[in-house]
Amino acid sequence: MINLIQIQTQIQKLQKQADDIKAKEFKHTVEEILSKMRAFGITTEHLRTAGSRARKSKMVAKPLRAAGKEKKASSTKVAAKFRGPNGETWSGRGLTPRWLANLVVEGKKKEDFVI
Repeated sequence: MINLIQIQTQIQKLQKQADDIKAKEFKHTVEEILSKMRAFGITTEHLRTAGSRARKSKMVAKPLRAAGKEKKASSTKVAAKFRGPNGETWSGRGLTPRWLANLVVEGKKKEDFVI
């Protein structure tokens, strides 16, 4: 059986291996990034301003919409297909609501609540 000391020793060995790999790949990765920056004309100022905007908004960069395209409505109201004994309704989309799931667990059929 492996004990705590053996696991900690393994963790230290693996961490050293990870650090060695990171050190070997670091230079290559920096060269790759610089190459892409040159290809796209990206400067350190672009990175600085993009980074500060991302920190301020705490959002991930989103793709830009084409000019003139309006944002579509996120959802359309759907008529209810199921009605519960207390007047609850459900359209049949998404997760089954608790009230219906509880009734099914009690042995009732979902079809009994179709409007």
